[in-house]
Amino acid sequence: MAQLVKLLDYVSRYEQDLTRYPSQYIRLKRYQWERMKTQWESGADLSEWQQDIKEVVEPEENKWFSPLLRVFGQRKDVEAEQYHDNSEDEKGDKEENFGFSPNLIHNPSSLEHLRRLYLDQLFHFQIKWASSTLMDKSRVESRFFRDPLLRSFAQNLPDNYLLFYYPILLLKKAPVELDIIIVTPVECMCITVLEKEDVAAFSGSGDRFWLKKLGEKETKFLSPLIALNRTEKIVSSILKAQGIDFPVRKYLISRNGYIDHPGSAFDVDIIDRRSYEDWFSALQKLPVPMKSTQFKAGQAILDVGQTTSISRLFGDEEQPEDGNNL
Repeated sequence: MAQLVKLLDYVSRYEQDLTRYPSQYIRLKRYQWERMKTQWESGADLSEWQQDIKEVVEPEENKWFSPLLRVFGQRKDVEAEQYHDNSEDEKGDKEENFGFSPNLIHNPSSLEHLRRLYLDQLFHFQIKWASSTLMDKSRVESRFFRDPLLRSFAQNLPDNYLLFYYPILLLKKAPVELDIIIVTPVECMCITVLEKEDVAAFSGSGDRFWLKKLGEKETKFLSPLIALNRTEKIVSSILKAQGIDFPVRKYLISRNGYIDHPGSAFDVDIIDRRSYEDWFSALQKLPVPMKSTQFKAGQAILDVGQTTSISRLFGDEEQPEDGNNL
């Protein structure tokens, strides 16, 4: 599952330490899955599955300052971690649930069913990490929990991919919303998506307007290359300003339509319903581990990201997550 690093202008846990949280997320994901699978195989009732680590129930009158106390406690923990080796760090990650407690309301009938339920719960956890920190949180639009493209990217791409889903950057004191960015170990992918009606056909060239054909109906719309070129240009300028030598490529994709465009002439990879499955399958099989240049590129983009959030100290109670129980 890809690392959902930035979602719109939401506060992100990855902003705190991009090099730490990816490995932490991977260890947590694997540990919780093996733990749940072992219990399922042993015949345990997963509808009553609970974490061994119980959350401390705080008195109502202490809730307003408890996050602050946890911050001070965490600072001590961070200082102590400097004296532990990597094995101790991994042990600590496993002993801490980081807010991810799979909660199943019924027992799955097969291992594949269990895996699907687990991934669905993990998807909500990914959104939580991409919209909250210990001290702050952002209000997540409910549509993202039902976004099929976001779910597909987050659930099916490898752990070593950093996903920026329509990030809003702050450039020259002005917010700028970009299209999708995926930072892989080998390149930075700028992606613009054409998702209209099924089997719609899109045609265009270098003109400002394209044509969408569906049956006998034809409709003009603004060229998607405008947004794609803007995203690529901004990302390239950010990396160049930081002295980061990392390839940036442009992709125009449509999972359910056809694109008629000489993409090679405009340095754009065209992916439509005829080639999408093969293209996506190739992305899933990239065997390259995460690279330091990849982290630098991701951090450079995060550093100029706009963040809109509220403090957990004085904000409302945690908003319920859409579809939290399965």
